Amino acid sequence: MSGEDILGQLERQLKPYRDSVETFDRIPAHGRSRQEILSLLDALRRLEEPRWRQGYASGAVYHGGEEHAEFLAEAYALHAHDNPLHPDLWPSSTKFEAEVVAMTARMLSGDEVGRHRRGAKVVGAVSTGGTESILLAMLAYRDWGRARGIAQPEVVAPVTAHAAFRKAAHYFGLRLVDVPVDENFKADIAGVKAAMTDATVALVGSAPSFPHGAIDPIPEMASLAKERGIGCHVDACLGGFLLPWAERLGYPVPTFDFRLPGVTSISVDSHKYGYAAKGTSVVLYRSEELFHHQCYAATDWPGGLYASSTLLGSRPGGLIAAAWASLLATGEEGYMAAARDILQAADHIKAGVRAIPDLKVLGDPLFVVAIGSDNLDVYRVMDHMTARGWSLNGLHRPAAFHIAVTRRHAEPGVADRFLADLAACVEAVRQSPPSDEGMAPLYGLAAVAPGDLVQGLLEAYIDVLYEV
Repeated sequence: MSGEDILGQLERQLKPYRDSVETFDRIPAHGRSRQEILSLLDALRRLEEPRWRQGYASGAVYHGGEEHAEFLAEAYALHAHDNPLHPDLWPSSTKFEAEVVAMTARMLSGDEVGRHRRGAKVVGAVSTGGTESILLAMLAYRDWGRARGIAQPEVVAPVTAHAAFRKAAHYFGLRLVDVPVDENFKADIAGVKAAMTDATVALVGSAPSFPHGAIDPIPEMASLAKERGIGCHVDACLGGFLLPWAERLGYPVPTFDFRLPGVTSISVDSHKYGYAAKGTSVVLYRSEELFHHQCYAATDWPGGLYASSTLLGSRPGGLIAAAWASLLATGEEGYMAAARDILQAADHIKAGVRAIPDLKVLGDPLFVVAIGSDNLDVYRVMDHMTARGWSLNGLHRPAAFHIAVTRRHAEPGVADRFLADLAACVEAVRQSPPSDEGMAPLYGLAAVAPGDLVQGLLEAYIDVLYEV
């Protein structure tokens, strides 16, 4: 199947949504009525909402319930025009951000830092999402390394680390050194040791990794980093607001946070299992020195003195206010209850997958369940699941797909529906010939085609998304 065929499929998938309401490719000469515009917005919402609301999405929407969502919308509306870039006008934004950082740091054992070194404390900022949090951390390590005379700083990370680390290396001129993972998809410590050089500024571990839900051996990685006097960044974007409660519930969660003296920074998404509105995340540092390498200040600009703690200048104060509101409204008890429901649903899904012949769970995850097969084309299984309404994440190297379990999947009947559909799709793949439709051809192409060919296809895919 050609790249053109695959892109044609994408265009056909997008067409119903693009054609469902009037198309605009220029600003109207006369403003449309607000009610009419709201009707257009609502029409698109009604097309898209049922799938995730009924639990058909893997991750993507970390919904805290209808009342919670309405509450966040009210909190955002109250501060929709706030901008932390101007603290003289909106000092409340600085309060919200500082307290979100403080509450998140305390959840991740930030209070331990002061016990290790008197006067020390965890500091950080609220970003617009996990990718920005990761970019900021990698920028800080790059400049920390340059300040120590390292011309080409290197970061060592397992191949399963989030793609945002690759983006950071691309943007900031870092050298990202990939290391292999073991049979449970956790970073191989021997590989980490072998990859470290005098130019290494940081090690990266995931808690858990996006593809397979594996928690890397953070204690060992943090110990290596501390011995060498370098950084250890923990990417807890996915699990940071769930793992602390899973540990309290008795699940086997290895220590990954600031209790480990070698952990120097953590990224954690409040807009995932923190149930805040998209998009907010938090990036935390063990020291102000490291945090300052993230920040930017201009002292000689004709526009005046300028300082910013994140990649953005102006930032959505309403989203920060809504994140603050979410943490306060949910509380420890609420996070614990949500974690209990999610982990029980994940346990049910894992047991069900293992009971389906020809399928297997990759590794031993807690709540991100990667599904593979030694006998079937799992991408065809995923395509059949897509035809039944499921939106799952395709993985490769090895071929697999995953479901990130959320509160939607803990609703009555959702996990059973997933398992019943999965069993039916496995049987359909056994009985039906291969097809050129769906994502299977694309993932099959990615596994064998040259990297520049696949990159060109992905660039064309982005172009399709921006067509009117």
